[in-house]
Amino acid sequence: MLSTTQIFIAQAISLLPFVWLVYRLLKQYIRQISLNNIRGPSAESVLTGNLAQIFDVNGWAFHHHIADTYGGVVKIHGICGDKQLYISDPLALHNVVVKEQDIYQETDLFIEGNKLIFGHGLLSTLGEQHRKQRKMLNPVLSIAHMRQMLPMFYDISHKLRGALEARITSGTHEVDMLSWISRTAVELIGQSGLGHSFDSLTEDHPEHPYPKVLKNLIPALFSMMIARGFLPWFTAIGPASLRRRALDLIPWARLQKAKSLTDYMHEVSHGILDDAKRKLEAGDEAMLARVGQGKDIMSILLRANMQASEENRLTDVELLGQVSTLMFAAMDTTSGALARTLQLLAEHPTVQDTLRDEILEAKKASDGDIPYDELVSLPYLDAVCRETLRRYPPISIQSRTTRKDTVMPLSEPITGVDGRPIHEIGVPSNTNVIISIVASNTNPAIWGPDAMDWKPERWLAPLPSSVSSAHVPGVYSHLMTFLGGSRACIGFKFSQLEMKVVLAVLVETFRLSPTKDELFWNMTTISTPTVKGDPSGQPCMPLRLDLVDPNRRVHA
Repeated sequence: MLSTTQIFIAQAISLLPFVWLVYRLLKQYIRQISLNNIRGPSAESVLTGNLAQIFDVNGWAFHHHIADTYGGVVKIHGICGDKQLYISDPLALHNVVVKEQDIYQETDLFIEGNKLIFGHGLLSTLGEQHRKQRKMLNPVLSIAHMRQMLPMFYDISHKLRGALEARITSGTHEVDMLSWISRTAVELIGQSGLGHSFDSLTEDHPEHPYPKVLKNLIPALFSMMIARGFLPWFTAIGPASLRRRALDLIPWARLQKAKSLTDYMHEVSHGILDDAKRKLEAGDEAMLARVGQGKDIMSILLRANMQASEENRLTDVELLGQVSTLMFAAMDTTSGALARTLQLLAEHPTVQDTLRDEILEAKKASDGDIPYDELVSLPYLDAVCRETLRRYPPISIQSRTTRKDTVMPLSEPITGVDGRPIHEIGVPSNTNVIISIVASNTNPAIWGPDAMDWKPERWLAPLPSSVSSAHVPGVYSHLMTFLGGSRACIGFKFSQLEMKVVLAVLVETFRLSPTKDELFWNMTTISTPTVKGDPSGQPCMPLRLDLVDPNRRVHA
C-alpha cells in the first residue's frame, strides 16, 4: 500500500506535463506582448485561434477580408493564444524572404513534415545543407538546359493532343482536363527530370497511380492541418523506428491514408533513383538508353555528384529526397496553374481567340513547332501566363518562424489597436509569420482598383508605377508566386516553359468552353479544383473541347 508521501509524489509527477505546458504558454505570451497592439480578427476558438479560418478550403473570402481590413500586417491567433503575423506589406516581405532570411526560416512544422513526406530534399533542409543542394541543382534548371528540353516538352504535349483528339473523334467532348494535365505534368518531369516514363498519354493506357497519389496527398495532409501543428513535438520523441510503430497504431483514417500515400511515393522514388544509379554505373551506352538519353535532371545531377568534392557531394538520402521533391513540386503546382489557365480561357472566349491567333501566326512563321526564343517572347501568351500566376497563384500562403528577436520594417504604416500609426514591429523569436502570396499579388495599392480582375491585357502596356515602386521581392514579375530570396522556387523557369508549350499546342488545336458543372477551387496547400456538389470531393475539372478547323485553323 502506497504511503501518503508516495501518493503525493505520484500526483506531483502526473502534473508535470500540465505545468510544463502552462509554463511554455505563459513564456510565449510574455514574449509576444509587443504584438498586442497589432490589429487583427478576434480568435474564433480558444484552442485553435484563427487557424481553422486560415486553413479553410473555403477560406478565400477570409484571406481577402483580413488583408483589406487590417492592412499589410495582421495579427492572427494560433494554438492556445499564440500570436502570429499575416503579412503582405512589400518591405516586410523583403525583410522576411531576402534581407533577414536567416532569421525568418521555415517553420519546424514545414521542415519536419516535409522530411517525413519527401525525405531530405530541398523542401526539408536549412542553412548550408540547403545551399549545397541548391548549388548542385541550379545548372540543370537553367535556361540553357530548358532549351535542350524543349523537343521533349513538345513531344509529350503532342501525345496529349493526340489523346484528346481521339476522344473528340469518338464523340466525347467533355473531358476532365485536370486529370490529363496532371498526367502530362508527371510525364514532363518524369522524362526531363528523372529519365523515367510514367505514361504513354494514350486513351487506352491506364493512368499511372503516381499522379493520383500526388493529387490526393495534399488534400489528405491539409485535412490534418491543425493536428500537424504538434508534429515538431512528435518528431522529437525517440528514434524514427519507434515513431513509425506509433503511427501504425493510431486508429485515425486520415493519418493512415496520408501514411500509405507517402509510403507509395517513397517506394516509387527509390526505384527511380536505383535505376538511374545502375545505368550510370553501367556506362554511357546504358545512359543513352534511358528516357531522355541521359540529359534528364537526375542523370546530370548524379554525374555532377560523382565529380563533386567530398564536402559538396550529396548523400544517397539527399538524392532520394530530390526525386520525391522534384516530382511533387513540378506536378501539382504547374498542373494546377495550367488547369486554371484553361478554365479561364474557356470562360473568356475573346481572350482565347486572341491567344490562338498569336500562336497560329507564330507557328506559320516557324513552319513547325515554335522555337524557344520565339515561344517565350510571344506577348499575349506571356501575358495570359503572368496574369494567371498573379491572380491565382497555386500556393496562396507560406510560413516562416523567427529564430531570434528582430524588427520588421513597413513600407506603409498600419494603425495600431491604440489608434496610432505603426512604422515598424518588434517581432520576438519563435513567432510564426504567414507570407500571404495571394494578398500581395492582388494588393490594390500595388496593382490598382482592378487588382481582383483577371486581365491579361494589363501586361501588354507599361505597368502602373506603383508596381515597380513597391519593390515586391519576388523572383518573377513583381509577384510573390515563386517567392524570393535563397528559398525561391528553383524550378520556376521549368514551370513557365511547361505552361507555354502545353498551352501553345492545346489552344492551337482545341476550342475550350465551360460545361454545366460549377467548379470550385479549394484553398488547400496547393489549390485544387472540384465540382460543386460532387460528394466524392475528388479533384477534377471538366471542360468541353471542340476541334479547331485542322485545315485553316480558324473557328469551325
